[in-house]
Amino acid sequence: MTWSINSIPSQEGRTVFVTGANSGLGFDTAQALLEKGATVILGCRTLEKAERSRQKLLDETDCGKIDVLEIDLADLEKVNEALDKIAVKYKKLDLLINNAGVMAPPQTFSKQGFELQFAVNHLSHMALTLKLLPLIAKQPGSRVVTVSSGAQYMGKINLDDLQGGEGYDRWSSYSQSKLANVMFALELSKRLQQSNLDIASLSAHPGLARTNLQSTSVKLNGSWQEAIAYKLMDPMFQSSRMGALPQLLAATDPTAKTGEQYGPRFNFRGYPKICRIAPSALNSDEREQLWQLSEKLIGDAVDISKGKELLSTKK
Repeated sequence: MTWSINSIPSQEGRTVFVTGANSGLGFDTAQALLEKGATVILGCRTLEKAERSRQKLLDETDCGKIDVLEIDLADLEKVNEALDKIAVKYKKLDLLINNAGVMAPPQTFSKQGFELQFAVNHLSHMALTLKLLPLIAKQPGSRVVTVSSGAQYMGKINLDDLQGGEGYDRWSSYSQSKLANVMFALELSKRLQQSNLDIASLSAHPGLARTNLQSTSVKLNGSWQEAIAYKLMDPMFQSSRMGALPQLLAATDPTAKTGEQYGPRFNFRGYPKICRIAPSALNSDEREQLWQLSEKLIGDAVDISKGKELLSTKK
């Protein structure tokens, strides 16, 4: 049976936090969940973008359960400050969707000096997940969905040079960050199960979805070759609303299980189904090493101590 927006069960009473909710997959995900009755926190890089998205959603959706949060994932200290606001305002969090991302920019660094794609796509989402874990754990049956990409299948984790200091290649760094997303989701699932926490961790990827990532990449790199390639490939791309279906399935379908990954039926477009995880992500030793290294890089910038404590408790 085809899974679509209509397959989403009622989300009444659920509180959801979506990063990168101002456009593309994040916006479409937020809209679908709002239409099903959820309270949605829009996580966006600036308040201006967040308020603009909030107003558009209010105009298009018959629901007012929308909150906004300014969260700059390129600065771990600002991530920490933003999440403190959620902890004060909300008593529980049913669903976290780690959706925001950057794709193939020229070599750029986060506020803490990390390669931007690794910082935004992986480190900040790991940090915010662990910081919010005590809030998520208050709601039985809660879920964390981490959004990856088909680039995971081409990714390789360079544990000796995660920041690309020995020679930056923007697409290799992007693929590494998307593989890291899946590795994090799997490792989190394992640790949640070991701690007997009733939280599911899943991953999803949109296939070839038409979002602002493509135009932003072309603009930042000034690549006419890339612009032509996207133009030629355009008929293969599906809408961002279709691309959002895998993460919506992972977030809401009662049969979706921790550790699973969902993607388009043909892995680049189509309705969602359970899909193959990149073989490199199945290496448990590498996942453990990546986790430990990531914790060290997050350091004291984000207070993840309570989340780590929850996961270290074997029950």
